[in-house]
Amino acid sequence: MGMKRLLIIAALTALPLSAPAEEHKPAPLPDGLDELAEGMRNFLDGIQEDIAPLMEDLAGRLQGLNQYHPPEVLPNGDIIIRRKQPNAVPDGPETNATPPGDPIDI
Repeated sequence: MGMKRLLIIAALTALPLSAPAEEHKPAPLPDGLDELAEGMRNFLDGIQEDIAPLMEDLAGRLQGLNQYHPPEVLPNGDIIIRRKQPNAVPDGPETNATPPGDPIDI
């Protein structure tokens, strides 16, 4: 059985059935299907246990993205990603008018 077919079966097994309990009683499963369903549950539980640490790591990495502005594409095609700096003064002509250390004539 191919991995794709196995994943489709796993997804279909995990889907909830939406029918009121009083209208529809679940039909008994044919021989062997209850074991297959239990095996699929165990398989999905195992995948969930394996993926949980990876998902936590991904969530931690995504939280770090808050410290960056969205990417900007420059006219020459370069892409820059600026880091957000709290309490930083925005760069402008008045900010960098005189190099540090030069005296200012008043």
